[in-house]
Amino acid sequence: MAGQPGDHVYGIIDLFAGPGGLDVAATWLGIPVIGIEWDPNACATRRAAGLLTEQGDVRHFEPSCFSNADVLAAGPPCQTFTVAGSGHGRKALDEVLLFAKRMGNGDDVTEDLKQIPDERTALVLEPLRWALRAIKAENPYRAIVLEQVPAVLPVWEAVGEILDKEGYSVAHGVLRTEQYGVPQTRRRAVLIARLGADAALPTPTHRPYRKGTSRTEGAENLLPWVAMNDVLNRPDPFVVVSNYGTGGDPKARGRRASTEPSFTVTGKIFRNRVVTPSGERSLPRFSYAEAGRLQTFPADYPWFGNDVAQQIGNAIPPLLAMHVLVTALDIDVQILERRTAQNLPLWAETKVPHFDVTCE
Repeated sequence: MAGQPGDHVYGIIDLFAGPGGLDVAATWLGIPVIGIEWDPNACATRRAAGLLTEQGDVRHFEPSCFSNADVLAAGPPCQTFTVAGSGHGRKALDEVLLFAKRMGNGDDVTEDLKQIPDERTALVLEPLRWALRAIKAENPYRAIVLEQVPAVLPVWEAVGEILDKEGYSVAHGVLRTEQYGVPQTRRRAVLIARLGADAALPTPTHRPYRKGTSRTEGAENLLPWVAMNDVLNRPDPFVVVSNYGTGGDPKARGRRASTEPSFTVTGKIFRNRVVTPSGERSLPRFSYAEAGRLQTFPADYPWFGNDVAQQIGNAIPPLLAMHVLVTALDIDVQILERRTAQNLPLWAETKVPHFDVTCE
């Protein structure tokens, strides 16, 4: 049964859970999950979707609150690392790596972390704090799954070294979402750690997207990448014109045809223009539901609250999360054949597994 490799039934605690990207994946797999999220808008979406949610700051919770969760998942905020090539981003990264090393040596850095000017920088270390606390309490997580923008990979590498010393098998790297059936080009840094079993990153199932290359070209053992028109119910061909220009020249903006994967879905996706292939006529811009579909959320997923675009853009694509969880938890991979971007179940038809919560 999904979510039950062998005789074990997993339970997931999801930190920085957002509107539910990983939780949707876990639900499709039949795995109980509870998410911690502070943003009231994301919490409104989660509750509308029926996802079990603790609203609050992850720093104010402890693993002991969720002692029946044996899988730790997290996708902490990344704003201070998305500019890793700049001086500010590099400094933030260097600070975090030093703190991670101290945490691995057993130091309590709680008060020192409060001195970091941008508190979001320190949040990337919360998953490590949770993992180490659980180990100290002799109730370690059986599996740990972390994901964020590629700039965070050095942090995952540092976390991986610490977990390796604690007996985990660790794998980390950067995944391309279109290689896992997501109709969008997006790169994510992922860490998978397992106790008592070898860790590995999920094996790609689809060909990588390359501009100007047909999706029928490439390795024969891989499926073609998924295009926007495979998942959006638009009757006619279209072209997406990216909001991001080059040197202020609108003509230099990127363009993707409906027969290609989408650009990375961000909180600014609704600024992208949608036009006819000739460019002579504007078409309706993407709706919330369409942006969600490009992220592989169900077509009827109930987006609520303000700043829905940011909620959608910040989320991990559920289909990518499924691949990661299937690999991390050694679940029968055949379930992935029933969950493709073109054939996602409606959320109204999806049953959310019950999860006993022990936190008071």
